[in-house]
Amino acid sequence: MTAGTGGGEAAGRCRCEAGSAGPTCCFLHEFGREFRMGSFDWDLLTGRMTMDQGALHVFDMDPADYDDDPATLGSRVLSDEGRRLDALVAQALKDGSERYGAYFRIRTRSGEQRWTHTQGLVRRDGTGRPFRIVGIVRDASDELTESAARLGLDEGRRQRTSVVEGTTAALAHARTVQDIIDLLGDSQGLEHFGAASLVMGLLEAGRIHLVAEGPDGAFVPGTRFTRVDEPYPMSEVVRTLRPRFIESPEDFAASYPILWPHISGLGITSAAYLPLIAQARPIGALGLLYSDRTGFSADERNLLVALGSSIAQSLQRAVLYEQEHDLAEGLQQAMLPRRIPDVPGAQIAVRYRSARLGRDIGGDWYDIIPLPGGRVGAVIGDVQGHDTHASAVMGQLRIVLRAYAAEGHTPATVMARASVFLHELDTDRFATCTYAEADPATGLVQIVRAGHVDPLVQEADGTARRVAVDGGLPLGLSAEFSRLDYPVTTVELDPGQTLLLYTDGLVEKPGTDLDEGLQWLSSLVKRGPRDLQELADHLCDVVEERGGEDDVAILLLRREGTYPQAGGRLQQHVGQNDPEALRSARHMIRAAVRAWGAESRSDEIELVADELTTNALMHTDGGAIVTLRMLPGPERRLRVEVEDRSSALPRRREAGESGVSGRGLLLVDRISDLWGVEPRGGGKCVWCEFITEPTTR
Repeated sequence: MTAGTGGGEAAGRCRCEAGSAGPTCCFLHEFGREFRMGSFDWDLLTGRMTMDQGALHVFDMDPADYDDDPATLGSRVLSDEGRRLDALVAQALKDGSERYGAYFRIRTRSGEQRWTHTQGLVRRDGTGRPFRIVGIVRDASDELTESAARLGLDEGRRQRTSVVEGTTAALAHARTVQDIIDLLGDSQGLEHFGAASLVMGLLEAGRIHLVAEGPDGAFVPGTRFTRVDEPYPMSEVVRTLRPRFIESPEDFAASYPILWPHISGLGITSAAYLPLIAQARPIGALGLLYSDRTGFSADERNLLVALGSSIAQSLQRAVLYEQEHDLAEGLQQAMLPRRIPDVPGAQIAVRYRSARLGRDIGGDWYDIIPLPGGRVGAVIGDVQGHDTHASAVMGQLRIVLRAYAAEGHTPATVMARASVFLHELDTDRFATCTYAEADPATGLVQIVRAGHVDPLVQEADGTARRVAVDGGLPLGLSAEFSRLDYPVTTVELDPGQTLLLYTDGLVEKPGTDLDEGLQWLSSLVKRGPRDLQELADHLCDVVEERGGEDDVAILLLRREGTYPQAGGRLQQHVGQNDPEALRSARHMIRAAVRAWGAESRSDEIELVADELTTNALMHTDGGAIVTLRMLPGPERRLRVEVEDRSSALPRRREAGESGVSGRGLLLVDRISDLWGVEPRGGGKCVWCEFITEPTTR
């Protein structure tokens, strides 16, 4: 049983109280109170549950305190019973059941415990998907009490056994030492044992480290770390490997005269100290402190010893988990960038959230790479697997991607070389990755994707859209299958727009496909804060609340400003017989002219740049490197450079009889304001300049 939506009156409010119904409603109202039963309606799509007056009466819940949220009932349902009930309902929804029923215990406002019974009817749509549960709840205390009396059961013993069993089941889900302490220290759990509080110590390097201190005021100075040979109860049970049941204050004072004076004012009347033993070795000790009882029966002692054994196994798993996770997380953090460089014209925010699953950590990474001319490379990636080996592979990939990008290779070449590197590495892992090379001065971003999720672009008003980026195979696989051609997708960021790169842990949710996850992320970004750093924190917080079990890396790059006065620079390599690179270069030129406010001469600049690039490809053996830059000085001048590997200088000549060739340098000379040729190592660079006027926008 849990919750739904009914619409209309507030939860639990009788219609006759609202003046909207007559005698029949009043009769049902009083019937539910008299016979302690009522109904509920749970809308699974909205998560809201309405309960009538009778149902709220069963739960001893004031209608004014109930808000149609089933979590509000958590204060009434005992914690272990709630977990059992949730599992029952989840199983009914999963296996196609039409109905379910269960007994469970609640606690009234006065602290009294009652047995309650619920029955639910599951409603499903045409596809079998559950969308609603309607049912009843009723007080079952009398029938269970009478049944227990007829069978002659010892209710106290049954409850204690149930608590041990429930605690053992709950411990199976505890991951950390603190999880175990919180579970055992839960007020409801302690109440079942009759204990007032607990203390716990873990054995570390021959000393007992106190990790749970007991009630307020119980900590004794100097006992945070104690030796196993000291006269304390936890030291004794660790030393002897036998439980110690302290049955009275007199027993406590006589057995531990050093400790007792410090805690005698806490009202402790008895205690049970249990050794925590795993794989025949002591790993710590647990103490349950009581304030309203003396002595322990044989049944109680046996049950507590059984509890100690279960806790010890869970603690051993938790300690191992924390050690492995600390190692993996330390390795992961050491391989991520220690600092993010400042990028003029752009804001950058990065975040990494590790999975909280022991060694399940290590594959995700981000990087920011400063490039010549004010450009910046942004990398996001995810190595297959979740272990320390994935972290090691990630670290190596991050280094080689940074090296290839810094050498001046195009984004497609950077990705292809990284794939070859991973393929030749002694590993069976592959990696997904997105590499974006951005020029904040122009807003031009060239993106290459290797099996990774598509990025998003956030508009200045907060709305976000998916950017469809042509992609290739993941790194390692593309080299293995000789498919190293990575297409380049060019996008333009206007001032105020933000590029969002992230790993799949941000958008993957159980039971949903990737498209739904991307729609969810777009909506989340739209509703999120506008500040870039706050937005990055918001995304990580939502993943944490959602209980994501995968690493998440996030990189946000926002363009600032409008047009550069000088120093803007863009560069594109165009290979022989590579029409895609030629199209990308033309796109870059158009974007630069537009971004730098030189539209008044856009046709001339594009024509000359295209002519110089075509000449280099036709008359030399290698490719060409096309560079555009804004030059400093009193005039706004845009410079186009085309570099090739041939040392032969170009010469202006008359067009042939066909008129097809021979016009290249003539066009350059006539259209540009200034042009020339410079030797460059093993080749040359043909350049030309255009004086431009800023376009009013």
